[in-house]
Amino acid sequence: MIDASHVPAEDQPLTAHVAGRIRDMLISGELSPGAKLSEQHMAAHFSISRNTLREVFRLLTSQNLLTYIPNRGVFVATPGEASVVDIYRVRRVIQKGAVQAASPTHPALSRMKDQLARTGAAQANGDWLKVGTINMEFHRSMVDLCDSPRLNAGFELVLAELRLVFAQFDDTAHLHEPYIALNKALLASLERGDTDTATKQLDDYLLRSERSVLAALQRARS
Repeated sequence: MIDASHVPAEDQPLTAHVAGRIRDMLISGELSPGAKLSEQHMAAHFSISRNTLREVFRLLTSQNLLTYIPNRGVFVATPGEASVVDIYRVRRVIQKGAVQAASPTHPALSRMKDQLARTGAAQANGDWLKVGTINMEFHRSMVDLCDSPRLNAGFELVLAELRLVFAQFDDTAHLHEPYIALNKALLASLERGDTDTATKQLDDYLLRSERSVLAALQRARS
């Protein structure tokens, strides 16, 4: 029942493969917070059995990305303030470690530079959903500086949950625009090999971002 184009690598179980694809859909904004996931539709979309899909749903529910409501079904999670605080707590630990491990010659820096260029084009077009997606790619590349597949996997969950926070807002321009310049400055410090300055810049970035997101979430729910 599995389409050839959906067959995962031999070392990756099917459940993990499909869960990863759904996380990508969350990060790209294809799935909205609170949306109900049709078992029939999702199984057909991924060309998998319903039993396999239920395993995928269980995995993503354990990762706080989906919510199961008895007698109603499975829904995309809608993270609240407590989740935001914990997300940024995790980001500080992982991303500060990445910045402190950075080398000016690491290939991830080239990807980050390219991502910033794409951000500028999306900003000029007023495409803030795309700006947010590229910004997440930028910070995912930052974690690549650690050269740790385990940290990368953990950070994917953080990004997916964070996207579900941003997706609760109608207007995200004010949550993304100020941080484009901050990303540029942070990258410049990393390219110079100035990890002390980069660490401070990242601290300031995350504190400012966390406060902005929490304030926006409180306004949206008031």
